[in-house]
Amino acid sequence: MDLPTPNKLVEEEDDDSMLNNKKLGGIKTMPFILANEICDRFASSGFHSNMITYLTQELNMPLVQASNTLTNFGGTASFTPLIGALIADSFAGRFWTITVGSIIYELGLVSITLSAVLPSLRPPPCPTQQNCQEASTFQLWILYISLLLTSLGTGGIRPCVVTFAADQFGSDKMITGRSKKWNFFNWYYFSMGLATLTALTVVVYVQENVGWGWGLGIPTIAMIVSIIAFVIGSPLYKKIEPGGSPLIRLAQVIVAAFKKRKETAPENPKLLYQNKEVDAAISLHGRLVHTDQYKWLDKAAVVTESESAAGILLVTSSSHLHSFVIQQARTMDRHLSKSFEIPPASLSIFGILTTLSGLVLYERLFVPLARRFTGHPSGVTCLQRMGIGFVINIVATIVSSFIEIKRKSVAAHHNLLDDPKAIVPISVFWLVPQFCLHGIAEVFMSVGHLEFLYDQSPESMRSTAAALYWTAISMGNYIGTLLVSLVHKYTGENSNWLPDRNLNRGKLEYYYWLVSGIQVLNLIYYIICAYLYTYKPLEEVTEEEEEEDGEFNGKKISEKGVELTVNETA
Repeated sequence: MDLPTPNKLVEEEDDDSMLNNKKLGGIKTMPFILANEICDRFASSGFHSNMITYLTQELNMPLVQASNTLTNFGGTASFTPLIGALIADSFAGRFWTITVGSIIYELGLVSITLSAVLPSLRPPPCPTQQNCQEASTFQLWILYISLLLTSLGTGGIRPCVVTFAADQFGSDKMITGRSKKWNFFNWYYFSMGLATLTALTVVVYVQENVGWGWGLGIPTIAMIVSIIAFVIGSPLYKKIEPGGSPLIRLAQVIVAAFKKRKETAPENPKLLYQNKEVDAAISLHGRLVHTDQYKWLDKAAVVTESESAAGILLVTSSSHLHSFVIQQARTMDRHLSKSFEIPPASLSIFGILTTLSGLVLYERLFVPLARRFTGHPSGVTCLQRMGIGFVINIVATIVSSFIEIKRKSVAAHHNLLDDPKAIVPISVFWLVPQFCLHGIAEVFMSVGHLEFLYDQSPESMRSTAAALYWTAISMGNYIGTLLVSLVHKYTGENSNWLPDRNLNRGKLEYYYWLVSGIQVLNLIYYIICAYLYTYKPLEEVTEEEEEEDGEFNGKKISEKGVELTVNETA
């Protein structure tokens, strides 16, 4: 009887592994992943959306200090994804990075819920908002530790969750030339919008009318459910093995290119060194093909005998807007009926509703209409889509300034400028247009970002690419804090643009004009970057690989949506 050779045994094991891998992932994983994400988004939205109220009303923080605190920790939460992505891409993998990050986030939620429940962890109430006793150092440290834990947990969740979910699908192309992943991104964002909408209505209402113990306890419970749902689906997930540190790979390429700087790169890029076996685990859905950009790095692959900034300014300008709008809404008439008032933080539901409806209309109306003029299968490119969103954001901020002028004019007419607790007789629904405009901007920007980062990043850096986007947000938050602090410090005490207690005596509209100008500069810079950017075509990996002659068959999908047959000879 012939015994199988060791090589044959290895080949059979590899075949079995590939067969098992094909059975994993797919639509059957979506109930677990979406349940996890919906609960996670519900928890995070319920926790963060009204936190400015908790800091100013429960911990008696001045407005600027409270807004800066949230923005600084928001910046930290946007920086930690870079660390989480490097961990995921280097050795831990996306599944375990998400799981551990979620647990750390849960610890932060538990901590701040305890601070809301135990009176000793809060200062005495101050209903007049004048001469209030602020939180003690110990009480502030409890808050800071809670926010820090949620920021660290976010570092494991944000860079991995979307790419992990997209990894569950194959790379089959539909008739439109777009991958299932791109449809997934739209539905993913739609589901997250529904979760946020629920949190802004249910959780915020509980916080304002029942108490902060339950108001923060509900998100804490939701996060526990999120973790359980995600872990239960573990046997079904397609878990792509980490491909090693992308930064180490990048450093190796730069060093190799420098060492071979005197070598002559071949005219035919197919003659450059590449090891598809090494990259197979991270290139299940395709790989970016060679382009003529950065050709000096090609020398790293010469076979010898011996071997993101536009986003920063955008976030800088918008980092504090949510906090200020909530404070505006608290001074306005919020009655829907004689007995019911809409909580200030719940006004964000109008932006979410606009985003949800806009996502549907974008696919059904905008894409077919734009396709007639551009010929592009998606109507517009990812960068064009984001650029449109930037323009709409500018309009929204300008509208915000005019609404604030109107609010203060009504307050002055009724002699309410010196009463920080007074309700100005102007409907809070004057703020709705700016929320709707921001919602429309989200339709263009957010999904465009997801598509662009996943499609245009190298296979080994997809989590890291998402993290770099969040790093830009982090820097924008920190610079936004600096901007607000400088405005608060140098605009004087009598006519301060951003007063601590009485918004009626502020000049918030001036701040809106300032950030509108920053957004315009950002748009100009973005247009230049987008114009100079060259899209990277994607080489689709197929199962047809001829072992006899080493012929590799694939498809190259360009940004124009044109399919080109690629036959590469090893």
